[in-house]
Formats: sequence, structure tokens, C-alpha cells
Amino acid sequence: GKNKCQRRRREGGGGGGEKANASQHSGSAGGIEIDATTSEAEKASASGSIAEVFDSHQVKAASQVSGKGEKERERESKQRSAARDGEASTSAASAKKAASANGPRKYELRERVVPSSPISRVLGFGTLAAGLAAGTMWESARRAWSGNEEDKLYSAVLTPGNAERLALALCRMRGAALKIGQMLSIQDENLIPPQIQQVLERVRHGADAMPRSQLEQVLGENLNPDWEAQLETFSWEPLAAASIGQVHKAKLKECGTDVVLKVQYPGVADSISSDVDNLMRLVRTTSMLPKGLYVEQAVDVAKKELALECDYNWEAQAQMKYKNLVVGEPSLYVPDVHLPLCGKRVLCTEFVEGIPLDEASKLSQDHRDFLGKLILDVTLKELFRWRFMQTDPNWSNFLYNPETRVLNLIDFGAAKVYPKHFVDEYIKMVYACANRDREGVIDSSRKLGFLTGDETKVMLDAHCEAGFTVGVPFSVEGFYDFEASKGQLTGRVSKLGGKMVKHRLTAPPEEAYSLHRKLSGAFLACFKLKAKVPCRDMFLDIYHSYNWDEEAAQDKRKQENFD
Repeated sequence: GKNKCQRRRREGGGGGGEKANASQHSGSAGGIEIDATTSEAEKASASGSIAEVFDSHQVKAASQVSGKGEKERERESKQRSAARDGEASTSAASAKKAASANGPRKYELRERVVPSSPISRVLGFGTLAAGLAAGTMWESARRAWSGNEEDKLYSAVLTPGNAERLALALCRMRGAALKIGQMLSIQDENLIPPQIQQVLERVRHGADAMPRSQLEQVLGENLNPDWEAQLETFSWEPLAAASIGQVHKAKLKECGTDVVLKVQYPGVADSISSDVDNLMRLVRTTSMLPKGLYVEQAVDVAKKELALECDYNWEAQAQMKYKNLVVGEPSLYVPDVHLPLCGKRVLCTEFVEGIPLDEASKLSQDHRDFLGKLILDVTLKELFRWRFMQTDPNWSNFLYNPETRVLNLIDFGAAKVYPKHFVDEYIKMVYACANRDREGVIDSSRKLGFLTGDETKVMLDAHCEAGFTVGVPFSVEGFYDFEASKGQLTGRVSKLGGKMVKHRLTAPPEEAYSLHRKLSGAFLACFKLKAKVPCRDMFLDIYHSYNWDEEAAQDKRKQENFD
């Protein structure tokens, strides 16, 4: 799988990095289908509510061409809105029934030009900000009029309308903004307002697809002129579209191997810094985040990680490194990389098939327990044995084949090396958390940089209790039942988080952002699967076999060689 073409195909995975699961995407790039299994009336209702977001902009643009007056434009807008409302009212009952009966929604790709210039991206964020502000004002007025106490449970910003505006804008903008939105979508369902969960599902499943003209441009700029001659077939219609790029299926002419080409959206790599800044400016303006989160540090880390994720040459090397690490792991597989069709903005890897974790949650208890154990096992090995972790916990990066019981791992743009001195102290802290050792937690936390040593007792109590809560799965003898404890862990940590945000004196160490994203993702996957996993036994096996004596200098040389 290095430079040469290989015939071997493994069943069970999605191929090449950006959510290339063919079973999720039935394919038309000519329009988005909100739910492939719902009635026509329900589709019209859902499409209508989305269309309202940009209705005023569309009317204004049309009037500039046709010269229509303001009143006429207003009348047309009301007519369109009334038509949509009529469709919505006639299908409301059937839509609700269909949604509950048909399970998770399925989405088809919509083709839209990627805003690639700095001006177009700034305008995109500006339009989003204006829409969110208007939606918030309307919701605040509605609440003041109704006086409903239940409305106060959630911020006036987090309304279904605003969530829909945000999802649409992120899917259209793509890049760093959508990546952060997808990270937010992988949360415990108990912590997300129910009216927003469905819209976040749209964000998680992917972006709009770029048109063929932009696709050809990226391929031509990053591959040799004869790239098409190396392929027997190439599908111009994408299998999937994600935050940074979209995936196309192809077949190698040399040996007939099925592959996927991940093609990066134009302008995304160059706009990372400004996208993150614009998104955080939007978050501050709308007061979506509380004070005391050290957002600046998190933003700096996000910029570094996203910049590396846009370098597909680096991702190719990371994927090949990870493939070597899982040799000998019969239940894990990493697709081969085909280097002759790789470039800085194009990545070609072996195509594999499988179902993502959210779909695997419908399998039998036996499969779900096996998969939960497998996910936690690979997560522990990534950190404490290999010190090389794929840190993006998106459920579509884990593709499972129930027939072969093999988990295929894809998308290594967010792979990260962790220094040994950090891992040495971190495993001590996890061990202390699992055994409710307060002094051990505080000592390791200070050495790692989570604490300064000057914290108040309130902060230390909250910090330790949060550590003990997260360590509960590793403290329970036998099998830990994630379904039975659903909402308890995340709910408790969320409550303690308020105290820590108020009293903390320093930002977490840089390594913690990606690491905790992956660790929480592994636990949330087990919750989603309703798995029963022997967490404590698995961690103690890792802890008691941990290599404490490896030379730090040797570790440093290995990292330098990889970098």
C-alpha cells in the first residue's frame, strides 16, 4: 500500500478519509433531500423552512435583475411563504409520524460553489450573523409575550430557526467553520436542546458538494496531467462531502482496485485563520459561550490543528504510519494509500465499505458490546502504547462490518503525536481518577499544567470530582453498562464545569484539547451503542504493562523523524 497498486480489498470500511460511506449517500448532487424515506409533503415542508432563511436575499437579487419595485417584491415573498406554510400545515401530523417511524434522517448532497475568496467568506459570515441576530430578537420578543417558563431552559440564540440558519451557512461555507460545527454535533444528546439535535445531524453528515468546475481545478493543480489515464473509471459525483473536502470513487487501471480520491475545497486551507476568527467573533457577539473558557488558547490550537489537517501529504504519511501500528490487530483495518495519485490537496486511498457508529447502534447487543470494547481498546492503545492518536471522533471515521467483525479506521488528518513525558503523567492521573485518589489527581494535574498550585478549595474540589466522575467507567469492577448510566456522567461533569470555568486560573495544556475530544468521543460512542464494556480491566491491563523506562531522547528522535 505504499507506492504500488494492490488488489487486496477489505470489506467493512468507508475509504480514504472524508466519510466515504457509500451506504449513507445515495447520491444526487442536484438538490438536497431532507429525508429519503418521508412523504413528498414532508419533504416540501422541510425544504420550505430551510428556504425561508435566504428568501429575502433571493428576492432582492432577483429584483436587481428585473427592476421590480419594493412592494411587488414583498408581495411575491409573502406568496412564497404562504405556499410553504400551507404545505407545512397539511403535512405536520404525517411528518411527525413519519419521523418517528423511519428513524435517522438521510441526506443527499447539494451542489454549491465553495466561497473561496476572502471577501466572499467574510460576507458569508456577515449574512449568518445578521440572520442569527434577527432570529434572536424575534425569539426574545416571543418569550416576553408568552411568559412560558419552559422557554427559559435554553438561550434565546439556540432556537430551531437559528440552528437551521447556522447549519445551512456552515454547510455552504465548509472549511474550518463546518469542522468546528461537526465537533459540536458529537455531544451527549442529554446536553443538547432537543429542537436542535436534528439540525446538528445535518451538519454532522456533511457539507454541500462543490461543482465540477472547481473539482477539475483542484485535481489539475495537484496531480500530474495524466491523472485520468491512471484510472479505469472516475465518478464525478461525490460519495460524500465533508468539512474540508469531498470524496469520489474510482478504479485503478493498473490492477482494478477500487479507490477513493479525497479532494479539498479550494480556498479552505488559506482561510482557516480568518474563518476561525470570524466564527469566534460570531460566538462572542451572540454570547453562545460563557466567560472563563480561555477561548483564545482554544482558538490558537484549533488553527494549528486545522492547518495540519489541510495538508494531505502529511495525512498520507500519518495514515501509513497508523496502518503499520495496527498490524497484528485482527479486528482493525486501515486502508492502503496510493501515493501516485496523492498531492497536497488530493488524497487517494483504498475503498472499503461499512456502517458508521450511529448506524451500528441498531445492531444486536453482542455486536454493540464488541464494538464498544474495540473502540475503547484502540483509544487506550493510541495514547498509552503508540502515543499516536487519530483525534477526530466523528462517528463516520469508524466504519464497522458486522459480517467480518472488523472496524475500519479512516481520516487521519487529525492524527497527533503525544510526547512521552506527557503520557507518563497522564496515565498516572487517569489511574488516580479511577481510584478516587484526590492527592494523586492534584499532583498529576499540576505537573501536566491543568492546575497552577494557587487554586481555591472550591476549584480543587470541583476539579477532583470531575476527574472522579469521568473515571467512573474505569473504577467499576466487571462490565460497565453505558446505557444504564446515560446522562449521569456528562450531566454531572457539565454541572461541575460551571464552577471550574468560574474559578480556574489557567488554560488546559495544548495536548488536552485534541486528547479530550477523542476520549470523550470514545465514551460517547459507547453511550450511543448502549454497550457493556469491561473498562476497568482494560485500563489496568494497559497500566500494568505500561513502558515507564523508554528513553525520552529516543522518543524525541522518533517524533523528529516523523515530523
